[in-house]
Amino acid sequence: MKKTILICSIVVFINSFCLISRADIYKYTDGNGVIHFTTIPDGDGYTKILSENSAPMGEYDHIISNKSHKYNIEPAIIKAVITAESNWDPRAISHKGAIGLMQLMPTTAEDMRVSNPFDPEENIEGGTKYLRHLLNRFNGDLDLALAAYNAGPARVEQSGGVPKIPETVQYIKKVNRIYNGRSKENRLRIYKVTYDDGSVLYTNTPPE
Repeated sequence: MKKTILICSIVVFINSFCLISRADIYKYTDGNGVIHFTTIPDGDGYTKILSENSAPMGEYDHIISNKSHKYNIEPAIIKAVITAESNWDPRAISHKGAIGLMQLMPTTAEDMRVSNPFDPEENIEGGTKYLRHLLNRFNGDLDLALAAYNAGPARVEQSGGVPKIPETVQYIKKVNRIYNGRSKENRLRIYKVTYDDGSVLYTNTPPE
């Protein structure tokens, strides 16, 4: 618990740097195992985990296709969540401390085994895995899964449905609006093709 609280406070602290600058982000783990994120490395032991020049959102399509197949979630849903959560900014940090493209809280990132929430692939992996967990928990009900993603699964279970939290209600509407707007173009079945040499290809074109 102590570790999580410290991580959250540090993340909120560096939020001001992220809003002002597009600088590189560094990670440092101190002797107590507490993880620090900063835009200003001070001494040895800091590792760059996100460069200033990140890939445009189209560059994440292959990652999303991969995670879509892995967790059986439509790419359009993943993209809608990313758009609603961070508007495709891998450096995004909320006032509550949620990080990255799919806005993972430090505790969620830890549960999903995400070591670097600023890394697009790790973040999308963790966010999609968590969304699959919520869909399973709420019997495939997307609205309830989205409500849990925003407000926490316990709040949804306590409410017996979507909690009457304005932010959560608006969040569900926003994600669904984005999802439905993309659905005709992006509700594509993803095929996995394994070649004789062991290489794997994910494609929306049915293999022969």
